[in-house]
Amino acid sequence: MDIIRIKDKCFRPSIPEAEILERVQAVADRINKDMAGKNPLLLAVLNGAFIFAADLMRRLTIPCEISFVKLASYQGTTSTGKVTEVFGINEDITNRTIIIVEDIVESGLTMKRMIETLGTRHPESIHICTLLLKPDRLQVPLDIEYAAIEIPNDFILGYGLDYDQQGRNLKDIYTIVEE
Repeated sequence: MDIIRIKDKCFRPSIPEAEILERVQAVADRINKDMAGKNPLLLAVLNGAFIFAADLMRRLTIPCEISFVKLASYQGTTSTGKVTEVFGINEDITNRTIIIVEDIVESGLTMKRMIETLGTRHPESIHICTLLLKPDRLQVPLDIEYAAIEIPNDFILGYGLDYDQQGRNLKDIYTIVEE
């Protein structure tokens, strides 16, 4: 088990790339079935979800589109609890089926804010798809239809997730090692 160091923190391998991709495929299979005939618009939340969104999109066999939105609520290893929209959506989403593609849902505050914002634009429906879910950390009720992996309340990085912008390029997901 190789421990890696990113800045001032140590991390151990937690979820190997092969397992991640297997779970991404399972989510894609469900979306392909559930969204057949709908041409959903995937809204990937930057920066963290870009790798998950790319791998998910390549596994979708239904007609679909993708766009990106950037929201921020993190500083270092903890959420600030304050969501700031950095840049938004340019597409007309009126009467569209929307799938929000997120890297991780913890408190749910970011997702709640995004759903509220999107709701003012009159989509047909909004669905949540996340690579990782920390069910014990949720502070608001959310209907998360597509969660690839449930994890405990550990700080993680890799596969698009970062620690102070570092570690996104790691193929596996790593968990912080308390020193």
